[in-house]
Amino acid sequence: MSLYVYGVVAPGHPVPAGRAGVGAGPVRLLTTGPEAPAAVVGGAPAGLRARRRDLTAHQELLVALAADGPVLPMRFGVVLPDEAVLLDQLATRRSAYERALERVAGRVEMNVKALPPQGEAALAQLLAEETGLRAMRDRGLRRPGYEASVRLGQAVSDALERRARFAAERVRRSLVPLADRWCDGPQVEGCVLNVSLLLDREAEAAFRAEADRLAAALAGRAELLLTGPLPCYSFVPAEAPTSPAPHRAAV
Repeated sequence: MSLYVYGVVAPGHPVPAGRAGVGAGPVRLLTTGPEAPAAVVGGAPAGLRARRRDLTAHQELLVALAADGPVLPMRFGVVLPDEAVLLDQLATRRSAYERALERVAGRVEMNVKALPPQGEAALAQLLAEETGLRAMRDRGLRRPGYEASVRLGQAVSDALERRARFAAERVRRSLVPLADRWCDGPQVEGCVLNVSLLLDREAEAAFRAEADRLAAALAGRAELLLTGPLPCYSFVPAEAPTSPAPHRAAV
């Protein structure tokens, strides 16, 4: 039977009692020995797809696992053909898993996104501070027309993005020093910043307070979205479990 892989945990890590996984199936540990890292696995449902209920089950299980100790989380949809493939990887990559688990022990991932602000208040602030745009707006009011409206709309959009990018650099400079590690995430449409940060659980409150302070200080220039605490997706080693021809769920 194919195995659905949720992540890798340290020896002796508990599996949350009564917690169902993807497809509402049970989950268990698979390991090469009592002192070795273990994989959290379950049966792979037939016709696996990225349905909301399964995405939620995957995420909630990883959050529950992370509450009890370090976990190297897999992205949704990692399926291996059988136990033998996974046991071989756990054995050959044991030292890499042990180092990675030590690196994320006692830590959480926080994700910060920044995007240009929306709404009338942001536009009013932009026009109050940008004399060139204000003059363009005034000319359009005196001599309205389609082309003038398009030019003004593009100029406003460009200015909002430019200001948001400057604000995002301030966010980066302020938050990155609070983390043990950080990495840029993939480009997200509409965002000018997407950064993930690894920090001590005990530092989460201070991190949130600084993020809130920045959000207030940069109001009208950028909108900040803070997500977390998350399992440490962005800090999983390259040696994460894969098959020679890995299966991933259809989206």
